[in-house]
Amino acid sequence: MRSQLWGLYAREVLRTFRNPFVLLITVVQPFMWLAFFGSGFAQYAKDLASVYGTSNYIEFLLPGVLSTSMLSVGMFGSMSTIQDKRFGFMKRILITPTSKEVIFLSKALGSATRGLIQIPIMVAAATAFGVTLAISPLGWAIWVLALLCTAIGFSSLFLAITARSTDWQTPGVVSNFITMPLMFSSAALYPSSGFPEWMKVISTYNPISYTATLGRDLVLHGQIDPLAFGVLALFAGLMLTLGYVVSARWLRVE
Repeated sequence: MRSQLWGLYAREVLRTFRNPFVLLITVVQPFMWLAFFGSGFAQYAKDLASVYGTSNYIEFLLPGVLSTSMLSVGMFGSMSTIQDKRFGFMKRILITPTSKEVIFLSKALGSATRGLIQIPIMVAAATAFGVTLAISPLGWAIWVLALLCTAIGFSSLFLAITARSTDWQTPGVVSNFITMPLMFSSAALYPSSGFPEWMKVISTYNPISYTATLGRDLVLHGQIDPLAFGVLALFAGLMLTLGYVVSARWLRVE
């Protein structure tokens, strides 16, 4: 099982580097958030520094953009699954001793790894925009693990939802349905203190809020939020379990 998992996982990661277009989009898209969204709202952070916790909006935005990037990586994992089904690779794998659970785990971990590629690019971009990151090695490790938990959680969720599908459009539809409400009801792009009460309730249970808050505490204050990390670890564990069970029962080729 270990060698099968490693082989399929390596294939998922290599597919990213073999496709220049996918790799370019993976790197450029979050950078564009910093450049355009960050610059567009920069003045608001200066005027409301007491609300944002900083006068540099890009400093506030960096953890949020990384968090929402981990949300979107799941779509690529589910698209990869559907591609494998449509072109016959999944059928060839399933006639070997490789289990459906191993296929699911390789897809989830591969998608999460693809998301982590964005971290050094985003940090370099933020530094170019004048953000200073005085974070300890332990802080960096916790932040990366938190982002990994978020990516694994959402990758598992997307894969569970699309396990039975062979339709190319399904991942995009699911992504649009999930991504927008989770992104805008979180603390990723702006403080949740200004939300109406019903959005505050959603934000309280939104994993993206915890990922953004954990990263922001590290960027702005150099502090680690153990509660946020615990919630994200629990989220990853629950979604992995859900995806594992759903894939074992419902993953199919046709």
